Amino acid sequence: MYLIALCDDEEADLDKTEQMLKSYGKEHPETEFIMERFLNADSLLNRIREKNYKPDFIFMDIYMSEKSGIDAARELRAMGNSGKLIFLTTSREHALDAFGVEASQYLVKPITKEMLFSALDRFFREINEGNRKYLLLRIEGRIQRVAVNDIVCCEAQGKLQYIYLSDHTQFGLRRTMTEIYKMLASYREFVRVGVAYIVNLEHVESLSTQEVQMDSGKKIYLPRGSYHPLRERYFNYYCESSEIL
Repeated sequence: MYLIALCDDEEADLDKTEQMLKSYGKEHPETEFIMERFLNADSLLNRIREKNYKPDFIFMDIYMSEKSGIDAARELRAMGNSGKLIFLTTSREHALDAFGVEASQYLVKPITKEMLFSALDRFFREINEGNRKYLLLRIEGRIQRVAVNDIVCCEAQGKLQYIYLSDHTQFGLRRTMTEIYKMLASYREFVRVGVAYIVNLEHVESLSTQEVQMDSGKKIYLPRGSYHPLRERYFNYYCESSEIL
């Protein structure tokens, strides 16, 4: 059962979105959900604060008279709400702001059944695939979404930190290695190796006293003193994650 919050200061738009969601529910009876409507952002925020209400999906207009959807979203994220946020708007000018609050979708009105159904299909597909997580990174002046599972390792090279992906692509970030590790530290598969590397244990193919062989083919030569701590994390991770035959 999923909880869906609808927030828009236009009753007609709320009615339209609600009817399309009901139609989606009839066509996909395996995705049961309960909807709740809010005519302004503060009523939604207060509901979440006071009643421990945790919607899985939040459909929210950006242009509302008392408080904008972007401002409301910032408060939601500050409260720790991690629900999928879908902005409904009449303009594309806030698309970059939407990335900043980890919006899952940005739909421009008038919203059609096809647009909404396509977004919902993608959301539920991602949930069924194991709640795949993403990072939003600024790369060469654009915002790019990167799947956490696809990150093989990170490597410091001068002023740039390089991220290597499982499809053999790589890109440089003007961030410190400490900043990148803070973004990844909540995922237990990532481990810091010396000052120059972050390694995804899921992509480690083999480990020796001299080097780590990643499943992408990349080799990481271990700095002095890093082998034993890495070996400990490696075996602890796999002993907790799976059976060793």
